[in-house]
Amino acid sequence: MVEPGLRSTRRYALDVLTLTVDVRHRMVAHCLSALPLEGCGLLLGSDGDSVVDVVGTPNAADSAVLYEVDAKDHLAVDRGARERGLEVVGAFHSHTHTDAWPSPTDVATAVDPGWHWVVISLRHFEPVVRSFRIVDGNVDQEPVALA
Repeated sequence: MVEPGLRSTRRYALDVLTLTVDVRHRMVAHCLSALPLEGCGLLLGSDGDSVVDVVGTPNAADSAVLYEVDAKDHLAVDRGARERGLEVVGAFHSHTHTDAWPSPTDVATAVDPGWHWVVISLRHFEPVVRSFRIVDGNVDQEPVALA
């Protein structure tokens, strides 16, 4: 499934991103607490496709339409994860008034093709959580399973 205006030529097998119910709730809660700004944070795991923890971070962009994880926050989260035998496997952020799909800015700033890019739409009463792989400007939605 590709949003109009974005290219997709799948060059890798899509995995299933696995989250616990608690992790999903914590991501959504962090994004709701950031309103009216976009909320953001980092996903932690040990095998790349299972998220066992999330760390919400301040939105350094201080914006309702953009997000940015400050480099110092990213470094601190990365160090803490490594101490626990985990690694940063992706990022999450919210869209306050649009669907859960990467914007052109999200695609342009997706720096790690191995990461999971989770977008949480707060557009409707019930938040929508979707995950994507973004490689060389190509966007592919991947399934999300709750464990």
